[in-house]
Amino acid sequence: MGSSLTLTLANIFMAKWQHNIVEEQTKTGEFYGRYIDDIFMTWNRSEEELRKLLDDANTWHPNIKLDYKIGNSLPFLDVQLTNNNGILSTSVYHKPAAEPYVTPFISDHPRP
Repeated sequence: MGSSLTLTLANIFMAKWQHNIVEEQTKTGEFYGRYIDDIFMTWNRSEEELRKLLDDANTWHPNIKLDYKIGNSLPFLDVQLTNNNGILSTSVYHKPAAEPYVTPFISDHPRP
């Protein structure tokens, strides 16, 4: 485990790293959101322009490499986001490896 300061320092670093993308998204009225190391953004320009931006972003720092997915329906955290002709809809997303088991409430497990 790292120091309790690690998350704060990582957030400060990523805020500086993402500055150019956020500025561009703000100018065009599109959405950019980040939670720790997961990023979600909307894009209304060509896919070629998006790939160029993401490929450029991969060169900004040697230790930051983006793994990205482009499409009309994508998982972000535990939410499946779908673009239906400009209208975003959501549903619950379960990772393929997720086990559907829940500990029963009445079990004899310690509670926090």
